[in-house]
Order: sequence, then C-alpha cells, then structure tokens
Amino acid sequence: MMQTLQVAAITIATLGTGAATMSVMNEDIPDFAVPEGAWATTGMLDGRTFRIYGEDPASGAVLEDDIVFRDGTFQSTDCETYCNFGWSNYQTKTIDGVVHFTSTAICPDAPHTVVWYGRVTGDEVVIDGTWTTRRWYWTNQIEIQATGAVASTPELAS
Repeated sequence: MMQTLQVAAITIATLGTGAATMSVMNEDIPDFAVPEGAWATTGMLDGRTFRIYGEDPASGAVLEDDIVFRDGTFQSTDCETYCNFGWSNYQTKTIDGVVHFTSTAICPDAPHTVVWYGRVTGDEVVIDGTWTTRRWYWTNQIEIQATGAVASTPELAS
C-alpha cells in the first residue's frame, strides 16, 4: 500500500511540473505565404481553364490538373475529385502586365487546406502553393509547383 502511495505521489508531482509531458504531435506547418499587395476580387480570369503539370519537389509526385475560373470563383478538378472542395473565391492583382491570383480552398469534410498562388502571362500560368493536412497528431504538407497553358474546353472552343 505504501509503495502504491509513493508511485501515485511521484506521478502527481511529475505531471504537476510538466516533466512527463510527452508530445506525439509535430509542430504545425504554415500554409504557403502569398505575397502581400493590393489583392482585389475582380473576376479577371473568369472563363479561363488552365491545364497544369507539375510535381511535389519533396516526393517527385506528379501533378496533372485543370484549374477553372468562373463567376469570381476558382476550382481545381483534382481537389474536387479528391475531397469535394467546391468553388473558392479568388483574388487578383496585376504587376507589369502579369496577372497574379490567389485562392484558398478548404475541404468541408476533412482537414485539408490548399493555398494557390499563380502568375498568368498571356495564355501561360505558373503555380506555387501548398496542400496542408492538419490532424491533432500530425501535420503533413505537400508543396505545389506547376506550369501550364490555357486548355481547350467547350466554353473556350470556337
């Protein structure tokens, strides 16, 4: 009985001082940091669809996707297929003739956040961003780097 009380006392003292704090969680990883600036909701890219190709630099995983702009909203067909992200608002700004855009998509049914940052010059696009999954016990992030061009879609076909 005395030994049980000693173990209990040591346990309480240890927990009380935080010495037994054990973390199975890794630190959070911030989403892609979009450059600051005069972002505006303009619908400037509405009606355009880009076919993009890229990879996750860390794993080499290949990305092939269509990104679509419609009615001031943005959608990635891959994100929609994976997690039903739906349509997300997007913002633009123009610097030296290059249209910069950003959109943050959040999956309604899982802890996924995708931050998109792109630069459109004519019919070509360059994309950077992150796909971050946050769970209470770990955070995983996939970096996005891609390039692409306007895709042939029924809306854009002549």
